[in-house]
Amino acid sequence: MKARLETSHARRRRGDGSPDNPAPGNGAVYVIGDHVRVPLWVRDLASFRRWARSDDFPEHGWFSHLNGELWVDVSMETVAHNQLKTEFSRVLSNLVKAERLGRYFSDRMLLTNAAVALSTEPDGMFVSHEALRGGRVALREGNDTLEVEGAPDMTLEIVSRYSVRKDTIVLPDLYWRARVAEYWRVDSRGAAPSLEIFRRAARKYVPARPQRGWVKSAVFGRSFRLDCQANAHGLAEYTLEVA
Repeated sequence: MKARLETSHARRRRGDGSPDNPAPGNGAVYVIGDHVRVPLWVRDLASFRRWARSDDFPEHGWFSHLNGELWVDVSMETVAHNQLKTEFSRVLSNLVKAERLGRYFSDRMLLTNAAVALSTEPDGMFVSHEALRGGRVALREGNDTLEVEGAPDMTLEIVSRYSVRKDTIVLPDLYWRARVAEYWRVDSRGAAPSLEIFRRAARKYVPARPQRGWVKSAVFGRSFRLDCQANAHGLAEYTLEVA
């Protein structure tokens, strides 16, 4: 995906106007694709968080600020990626609610940990009551909160062909540094998606060893297995089983 530099003068000449809250002395933006405009004043974690809360933040695409770098993904979502997210959200949300464990957040919720320069939208995350009571996670504006701050108990990422480096190298390191207890990773590429659960150890995440396809989560105290079958239309039907 190509990016180009566009100045506020060019936008005014074209009739688009200028941002309502431009950075001091600079209304220029980077244009990515046809619709995404990233202001040049978005240069660090603090300015990224201001942009994410502004009316100028794009409604489409995925944006992260990871260890000093701005990551932008404007690719369209596949059916496999969408259905995997839906299944994990359905099962984990119901489990968390039924057992009154805390709160499960589906995708599009911003997670920020300023101590490790992390701000991203996981495909899912779980925050326990203990994390909220102990101050490990803050929802500063209650139901109007726009970003989860701190270290959730668990994060989920579903790997696509555009997110391999981010989900397998960059985010695991940042989540570990942020003290996220478990990192769940699902590879949506290929005919049979795989579920991996990584537990935080002294120096890095270590994978939980599968037992006959089941993987144990210390956070939830349950074992999980991801099943995939073809439905009547030949499409993948995903089922996240819990034991």
